[in-house]
Amino acid sequence: MKLFAPALAFVDLETTGTRAAFDRVTEIGVVRVDTDPAGGPPRVDEWSSLVDPGVPIPAAIQALTGITDAMVRGAPAFASLARDVAERLDGCLFVAHNARFDFGFLKHEFARVGTAFSPRVLCTVRLSRRLDPEASSHGLDAVIARHGLDPGARHRALGDARALWLFVRKLYASLPAADIEVAVKRLLRIPSLPPQLAPDALDAIPDAPGVYLFYGDNPLPLYVGKSIHLRDRVAAHFCSDWQHETDLRLSAEIRRIEVETTAGELGALLREAALVKSALPAHNRALRRKQDAGVMTIGDDGRPAFVRADDVDPASVPGAWGPYSSKRAMRAALQSLAAEHRLCWTRLGLERRDGPCFARQLRRCEGACVGAEPADAHDARLRDAIAAEAIPSWPWEGPALVREASPDGSRTDVHVVRDWHWIGTARDEGELGMILDAPVRPSFDLDVSRLLLKLYARSPGSFLPAPARGRDAPTAC
Repeated sequence: MKLFAPALAFVDLETTGTRAAFDRVTEIGVVRVDTDPAGGPPRVDEWSSLVDPGVPIPAAIQALTGITDAMVRGAPAFASLARDVAERLDGCLFVAHNARFDFGFLKHEFARVGTAFSPRVLCTVRLSRRLDPEASSHGLDAVIARHGLDPGARHRALGDARALWLFVRKLYASLPAADIEVAVKRLLRIPSLPPQLAPDALDAIPDAPGVYLFYGDNPLPLYVGKSIHLRDRVAAHFCSDWQHETDLRLSAEIRRIEVETTAGELGALLREAALVKSALPAHNRALRRKQDAGVMTIGDDGRPAFVRADDVDPASVPGAWGPYSSKRAMRAALQSLAAEHRLCWTRLGLERRDGPCFARQLRRCEGACVGAEPADAHDARLRDAIAAEAIPSWPWEGPALVREASPDGSRTDVHVVRDWHWIGTARDEGELGMILDAPVRPSFDLDVSRLLLKLYARSPGSFLPAPARGRDAPTAC
C-alpha cells in the first residue's frame, strides 16, 4: 500500500485535563507505519506507555479514561520517556484526531525537558470532513461507527491511535488514492518550492516566532513577513492552493530566504515594522513607510492641526491625539465627532467660509461660527468629545521595559520603549545597557505607536520602568 507519506505516526494521548500548558499526559499511544519502498505491505509498530503526570488525576478524567492515580503511580515520568517518544516519532507525519490537542500537549511536555518538537501535523477530524462532507459528525466515536472499525479499548491511548490507522486503511479501501493525497496535501498546505530554491530550503527554518526575508538577485529584500510559526508561514507562500498574486510573483523572483527568530509575537511585529521601513521591500505595500501618517495637536487658538510623521517629535506624541494614517483620516474622525456632538466645521478647520458653517445651516452646530457659542466653550466640548483619541501621557520619566518570554521558556527578550516608540530589544544585560545608554531617539512610527498603545491599554502591567543608570540594574533579561 502506497500511503500519502513514507512514515506515519498515529498518536493519541490521555491527559489530566484539556489545558496543554498546565495539565499533563497520563498515557501515550503510538502506531507507527512505515511504507515499503518496494511496494510491499507497510511495517506497523505499536507502542504505548502510562505516564506519571506528577499531579493527581481528576475524578471525572479517571472515570472517562479508566486511568487512575494508582495506575500511574510508579510509571515513568515523561522526562524518562522523551527520548524514546522522539525516536518513535522521528521522520513521521504526526497524525491525530483533533491534532491540535495532542500536538499541543506533546510540544509542552518536550519543552519542559528542553527538547524542540515541530513535526508536520495532520488532523484526521479535518481529513474526515474533507473526504466525507455529508457526514453529520466527525468525532472519533462517529468515525469508528461510520466505518465499522474495531480498534479495541476506546478512550485508551493505543486503542484510539489504532483507530486512526484503521480509519486511514478504510479510506484507501473505499476511495481513489489520488483523492486522498489531494485532500492531505491541501490540509498540510504542502509547499511546491520554486525550482531556484534548494529542495531542503524549509528544513532549516525553525517552528518559532520571528521574521522572514525573501531575497531576489538584489541585496535588499523583496518581502518581509512575520509569524509565530515561521516554517508554516513561509511554506504557505508556496502552497498553490493558498497563493495570492503577491505569492505568485515572489515564487518567480525569490532566490534565498533568511529568518530572524524572536521570543514572541510582539518582538516579531516590532522587527517586521523596522525592517519594512528601513529596507522598503517592493512587495510590502501595506507596511511601507507611511509618509502621510501623523498625529493631531490642538494649538493655543483651540484649533486642530495635523502634524505629519516627518515633523513629529517622538517626545511630543504623548498628549497629542491619534495617531492617524493620514490627514484625511484625521478629518474623517473630526467630521464624525462634529456630527455626534454638534461641533462647528469652521472652528474645526474642516471648511473655510465666512458666516455660518454648513453644519450650522443644517442646524447641526451650536453656532461657534456665528458667535452663538463662545469659542472656549466649543473648544472645551471638542476636547471632551475627542478624549478617547488622546494619546496617554508617558507614565515614566525615562524608558520602560516590556519583557517577552518564548512559549517554551528558553528565551527572553526585553523591548525598550519610550514615548510610545520602540528603541530596541535586548537579550542580555549588556545589550540592555547599550540600548539604555544610546543617545539616539527613534523617529515617529505609526505602526509601532499603535501597537504599543494597544498593548498598554490591554495590559499596562506589561510595562516596567527601566532601571536607573549609574548603579547595578536588576536582572531584566
